[in-house]
Amino acid sequence: MRIIIVGCGKVGYVLTEQLTKEGHDICLIDKDEDKLARVSSNMDVFCLQGNGTSYETQIEAGIKEADLLISVTESDEINMLCCLIAKKAGNCKTIARVRKPEYDFEVSFLKEELGLSMAINPEMTAAAEMSRLIQYPSALEVETFVKGRVTLIKVAVTKDSPLDGLAIKDMASVAGKRTLVCIVDRAKEITIPNGDFVLKEGDIISLILPVEESNAFFKKMKIKSSPIKSVIIAGGGTTSFYLAKQLQKTGVSVKIIEENKARCEELSELLPNAMVINGSCIDKDLLLSEGITDIDAMAALTSLDEENILLTMYAKKVGKCKTMTRVDKLNFGEVLGDLNMDTVISAKAITAAYIIRYVRAMQNSYGSKVQTLHRLYDGQVEALEFRVTKNAKVIEKSLFELNLKNNLLVCCISRKGKIITPSGQDMLMPGDGVIVVTTNTGLRDIDDILAVNKA
Repeated sequence: MRIIIVGCGKVGYVLTEQLTKEGHDICLIDKDEDKLARVSSNMDVFCLQGNGTSYETQIEAGIKEADLLISVTESDEINMLCCLIAKKAGNCKTIARVRKPEYDFEVSFLKEELGLSMAINPEMTAAAEMSRLIQYPSALEVETFVKGRVTLIKVAVTKDSPLDGLAIKDMASVAGKRTLVCIVDRAKEITIPNGDFVLKEGDIISLILPVEESNAFFKKMKIKSSPIKSVIIAGGGTTSFYLAKQLQKTGVSVKIIEENKARCEELSELLPNAMVINGSCIDKDLLLSEGITDIDAMAALTSLDEENILLTMYAKKVGKCKTMTRVDKLNFGEVLGDLNMDTVISAKAITAAYIIRYVRAMQNSYGSKVQTLHRLYDGQVEALEFRVTKNAKVIEKSLFELNLKNNLLVCCISRKGKIITPSGQDMLMPGDGVIVVTTNTGLRDIDDILAVNKA
């Protein structure tokens, strides 16, 4: 596909990198020559210095032949204008990053009037993810499928856990018939386990199960699952606003610490039920006086990655709260994994994942489209949900009969409202929703789960 990306910030860079790896023809537009030079030195991409809102610039970028234009500059208005011009100048689909809260209630109108294929709000999406995490205090990561009916939860295998020493094939008898371990991270080595794999203390595992059975699983595994009642949010930015707004709907007590007085006054008006404190997020005395040692959870969401990491480490040292840490520098995943942090959140990475999912779905207009895509373990693993069509090669054969790719697991089937944890005897049928977990990144269609037969 021919794709034009406007904006070479963190999101634009990640998108360019990932979509290039997936074989797309990319043109990147930005005004900043230095940013473009960094991209061109690392990737085989056509870089065009210029204004993305300029008709002439878009023509030079090849808008008439493009399949998709993605605008992810820092300005919502520029993003929307870029997409509007693209619709007039070419015949492509368009995606705009729209992040200002004042546009929240106008997204449907904007999509219709501007002809947007997708409008994505990174901060709202990140806040929604953190809100889900708060429902599972011991979870390191929570993703959902089948319109929220199936959840994928990442947890650590701790000392004295019933999971320690348990073979995967025995999981059903201990944790429930519909609970399936689909990924194991053991000392940074990622495995899609078979039934003989034995879990041990220190493993980080991802398991998939119906949402309604998650609380029962935590109780059986003796994993803390008591609800979170109090949260401190460090930083008063847009993500903090969305998170506080969502938490208050569930009755969670929220404190926001923000250094800018004017922003504090604004947040106090927008969030009358939240306690907004004017002060430095890295003031130890302030944090102690506001109960950092006793709270249930802390979200470090300042604009500085380094500050967020420092806050998280301090909260872990003086208390026992669940931590969520915003980190936008996406190239330090290995280092972050060595630190004592529960969950690392990147709005940039979430945005990129959503857009990549849409791109893959575009490529299969008549095939089994990607319904949901989650990139896990620093992009080493993908969890995908497909809708099976009547023309799929995988239908009406048992999973045992299918020649599946290595390091791939079909871990859930949704059929006519029923959630099925499949065995080798189960078949895929037209209309099924199918969840697949694999280290074979880049799958676009359900038939991509099949191994390629060598002549």
